[in-house]
Amino acid sequence: MGRPLIWYTIESLKKAGVKEIIIVQGPKKDVEEELGNYDLGIDIKYVIQPEPKGMGNAVLMAENLIFGPFFVLHAHKVNVGDYVGPLMEKFKESGSGLIFLGIKTDQPWLYGILKFEGNKIRGLIEKPEKGKDYNPPTALPAEGGAPPSDIKVIGFYLLPQRFFEYYKRVPEHQYAFEEALDLYIKEKGAEVVMVEKEPTSYKYPWHLFGITKDLMGKYLKSGIDKSAKVSKNVVIEGNVFVGENTKIYEGAVIKGPCYIGDNCIIGNNSLIREYANLEDNVLIGAFAEVTRSILQEDVHCHSGYFGDSIFGKGCRLGAGNITANVRIDRGEIKVKVKNEKVKTGLDSLGCIMGENTKTGIHCSFMPGVLIGSNCQIGPGSIIFENVEDETNF
Repeated sequence: MGRPLIWYTIESLKKAGVKEIIIVQGPKKDVEEELGNYDLGIDIKYVIQPEPKGMGNAVLMAENLIFGPFFVLHAHKVNVGDYVGPLMEKFKESGSGLIFLGIKTDQPWLYGILKFEGNKIRGLIEKPEKGKDYNPPTALPAEGGAPPSDIKVIGFYLLPQRFFEYYKRVPEHQYAFEEALDLYIKEKGAEVVMVEKEPTSYKYPWHLFGITKDLMGKYLKSGIDKSAKVSKNVVIEGNVFVGENTKIYEGAVIKGPCYIGDNCIIGNNSLIREYANLEDNVLIGAFAEVTRSILQEDVHCHSGYFGDSIFGKGCRLGAGNITANVRIDRGEIKVKVKNEKVKTGLDSLGCIMGENTKTGIHCSFMPGVLIGSNCQIGPGSIIFENVEDETNF
């Protein structure tokens, strides 16, 4: 909806009463540059992490600006402000210096997992190995091994200032942050606030669909900019935003909630519906249907069907392209990531395409395929498997 995800994260924290934010960014200062376009209305300080040495090293860069207990969170957790209150309550009630936010998971090997003895937290294990038995020696081994627990930590922590002492006691490596947390737990203990619903997060590309739905529910406001040109027989229903200088041609139907940015073109007799998010300079040709999809800036497509899909900046999609977004058996769609099939929890998922990829006419994409950036997909292609970056198919 015309803003970076971190804008929504900051807005959520503001509403929760947070008044000071430190953002750790890379040497390019691209986060600072992007946020400079907005009046955020909050005290933000920026620090540089010279090299990507992991989360712990990033937090260490901010040490000189921290004077007391502090939150650490991932920038993409756009509704994290909803959880500030519960963590503060647990902090006051328990007196513990370290508070986790936790939720149950059926895929413990993907996350940091808390280890318990009774009701007491005794450790944190990052991405426990599949099949390894983490039960204590006195316990009966579980068939196929048992993870430390089914409680994963969510990327939102309340830490004591003393955390830096513990971080400096562990060797620097990718998971030094988690190792320092584990060390603190063993010596000082910790508490966890359990939640039923995870803060809106972003681990895989398809998580953007849930984020889009949540953000449109909170922030999307109906309106057609006065500079937009909408033909007389266009149908617009529900919560729809249309940006500056956008043109919507005869016979088009827009059924909200939908966001259409600036300088877009919606061709004759096209249908845009249900959580479609079209960023600036998107062109939708005549007789196309776009539903529950995200088209980033400067994506052009002609006739075709684009459902439950994401297209990166600058993509060019030929006429008659089709994204298949449902399996024939209507089962859950799994996506191949690093040679493993990952459950998406979705029964509708189309194609996810990187930036500046071009496709010829009459291309078809099977459910859940990932297409890299700067690819060329020839006319009439049917894509059953992922396509790597820079591929001519």
